Amino acid sequence: MYNQIFFTNVLRTLDEQGMTKSELADKAGISVSFLSDLTNAKANPSLKVLDAIARALNTALPALLEITDLDEATLAALMDGQTTQSLPDGYVRVSAVLTPFQAFTVKRWDEENRRKLKR
Repeated sequence: MYNQIFFTNVLRTLDEQGMTKSELADKAGISVSFLSDLTNAKANPSLKVLDAIARALNTALPALLEITDLDEATLAALMDGQTTQSLPDGYVRVSAVLTPFQAFTVKRWDEENRRKLKR
């Protein structure tokens, strides 16, 4: 389950950053074929590989392990290498270190935005 969550978030992040799987593989120091096997659930990554991928994406590893909000059609398109926007124009996804009050505020903003996006 965590492999699917991780690689769903990796594919989403690749799309949002405009990066290809080949570029990610180069930056992470792994082969494109191994990355392909990972994103198709045909291989299990070590913690070292997970960390290398997160660093290559300039994203915190825990953020890549959070449950994804992508629907099946969007996920399938990303896995097939089709370009698709996982977020509408005007929205960005961020990872940040916050105080408890800031986190409370951001969580409320996130909940409101998710309600808007579902409409």
